[in-house]
Amino acid sequence: MTDSPEPASSSSEAVSYDALGTRARPTFGLDTFGDAPLDGAPGNHAATIREVVAEAVQADRVGVDYIGLGEHHRPDYAISAPDVVLAAIAGQTERIRLGTGVTVLSSDDPIRVYERFATLDAVSNGRAEVQLGRGSFIESFSLFGLDLSDYDRLFAEKLDLFAALQAEEPVHWQGTIRPPVEGKQVYPTTAAGSLPAWVGVGGTPESVVRAARYAMPLMLAVIGGSPAAFEQLADLYRRALGQLGHPELPIGMHSPGHVAETDELAREQLYPHQAELVTRLGRERGWPPYSRIAFEQSAGPQGALFVGSPETVAQKIAWAVELLGLSRFQLKYSVGELPHDQRMESIRLYGEEVIPRVRELLGNKSDNL
Repeated sequence: MTDSPEPASSSSEAVSYDALGTRARPTFGLDTFGDAPLDGAPGNHAATIREVVAEAVQADRVGVDYIGLGEHHRPDYAISAPDVVLAAIAGQTERIRLGTGVTVLSSDDPIRVYERFATLDAVSNGRAEVQLGRGSFIESFSLFGLDLSDYDRLFAEKLDLFAALQAEEPVHWQGTIRPPVEGKQVYPTTAAGSLPAWVGVGGTPESVVRAARYAMPLMLAVIGGSPAAFEQLADLYRRALGQLGHPELPIGMHSPGHVAETDELAREQLYPHQAELVTRLGRERGWPPYSRIAFEQSAGPQGALFVGSPETVAQKIAWAVELLGLSRFQLKYSVGELPHDQRMESIRLYGEEVIPRVRELLGNKSDNL
């Protein structure tokens, strides 16, 4: 077993909040983009989506708190309509919360997004939420006839409109990207009176402050480097909330990883798929080829990759929760062409062993304060 980081001391209590802002214990989720094997894509997308539904059902069965589906419009990811897949999952699950990771709001209509997820909230009996972001891929812009030069303006104005919709009252809104909304109300409304929405950010301070301005929970996408590098952003978010007169709100973290019975097995299962994925994306973005050294560094005690035995992954999650004062941790469990059976086993171990162990570690930490 590799060395695991000790849970860090932190002045921020690691807590979560329910949809109404009530203080609760941290929650633990899973994310997938519906990674599709390129051999046969896009013809294999249907099978991949059915696998995602089965994986979410498994997550619900083993006690995972949240499942998030990413939105993409390219051959290596099968999910372009997360809300439709989540509705299928809702019909086969009972308790797991259902959301995205992320909804690319910049290239969507905020009113339609609210309507779709309010509908999902109804069919799932109040389990829906949405995570809003710009996304790390740009294919949706040209697909939907949008200009990339409007990248920042599109997200800023559409988030402003979405925030106005959350009151579920007649909306009076004006911007530059669409005609004004003059006294219109969006339906269906939710039983809770508002649809929970997070803002997903990749590390820019401006995005963190924007989330605070709208009093939306913050989701940090930690996919490289170390979670420790995001400590300043978490602190910035809390300071901005305070300066704006908002109460403390949840901070979450999304990172890739994989769980198996031993550290050695988890790494050997994950490495070839992680290497292929990062190298392939690197050819698009100008990154160097992925190496085993880079993998081992990221999989180390303070890296962004949460891979190993249940004990190793639990220790690392507990460390990150304490370090950043997280209310939720989300493991991106599907990486490239990692086989479905290995993903299912990773989910089982995450729900049955990792999550209970993290809660035990965090409870012991609280007992010793």
